[in-house]
Amino acid sequence: MGGVPVTLAWSWFVIAAAIVLLFGPQVARALPELGSPGAYAVALGYAVLLLLSVLAHELAHALTAQAWKWPTPKIVLTLWGGHTQFGDVHATPGRSLVVALAGPAANFLLALAGRLILPFFEPGTVGWLLTDIFVWANVLVAIFNVLPGLPLDGGRIVESAVWKATGVQEKGTVAAGWAGRIIAAALVAAVLIPPYLQGRTPGLSLVIITALVSGFLWMGASASISNARLRLRLPAVSAASLMEPARQVTSGTPVSDAQRLAAGIHSGTALVVTGPTGRPEAVVDPGALFSVPAHLAAQTPVNAVARALAAGAYVPDAATGQELIQYLSQLTGSEYAVINRDGTVVGLLRQDAVVAAVTGRRPKTRS
Repeated sequence: MGGVPVTLAWSWFVIAAAIVLLFGPQVARALPELGSPGAYAVALGYAVLLLLSVLAHELAHALTAQAWKWPTPKIVLTLWGGHTQFGDVHATPGRSLVVALAGPAANFLLALAGRLILPFFEPGTVGWLLTDIFVWANVLVAIFNVLPGLPLDGGRIVESAVWKATGVQEKGTVAAGWAGRIIAAALVAAVLIPPYLQGRTPGLSLVIITALVSGFLWMGASASISNARLRLRLPAVSAASLMEPARQVTSGTPVSDAQRLAAGIHSGTALVVTGPTGRPEAVVDPGALFSVPAHLAAQTPVNAVARALAAGAYVPDAATGQELIQYLSQLTGSEYAVINRDGTVVGLLRQDAVVAAVTGRRPKTRS
């Protein structure tokens, strides 16, 4: 729709079934003349109307983003409503805010349209009931989404304000994520504490719905915080800072020469085997290198005690941040030679060191 693929996830049918089972009996009580089949059909109609409301919400995001040429791979309608995916964009605080709030604005407009249509139906009829539910559903979806915390659209208000003040989007995302966590906790407190103070127990269905919604908010907010912290660490991730020192040896070099070279350099310095063209081809295994008997060392090529690198597994020492991550993601293997501007091997970069730097976790200890 509007050039954007729309996917209906299987999980939507879960919430549709829940709506039918929950509202079917209520419709039967309000309109007993429909009978049970008719009542559940009306409840299904409400589920479909809610789906269309969510679709309009997500389309508003997508079409607004397209006005600024943001790539929009797809819209996915799920158990929790839906989400719109965007590709790599060069956003600003103002544009991000406008795109985020376009969704709730669409729901407010749908609610207004439904309110204008409502008087044309006779109260107590199926048309009147569905239209009335449609109005209130869009109002609630809009209000809920403008709450100022991620993953809700209103979280972009907090994100954009902090982003504008600090000049760093990720700091805004972390702040908005914490706001989302506060909203999740406040929602639980609002549902559970008042009944407790009044000496009564909240209904089971209300507790279940609150747990699901709060859990969704908490997980979404936590994911936003984690992703933002990851992006904040990216500028400090560089091949030069994460590599182990290395020296290069030419393919075919006798093990005896490699042993002397290894013995004369600092402990922990790797030896990288380069081919005739100077490209890195393998990494010497220290244990295997020094296990070669002395009487065979001069006749054994260093390649025999080295593990091969994947094709093209070398990176410039100047590679940093997102550029480095994207480049490494296209390579196979878990070790990469690091070369300087002259093409000389100066280091060895290991995948687990990069992962540790990006995630903030300590790298695995090597024996």
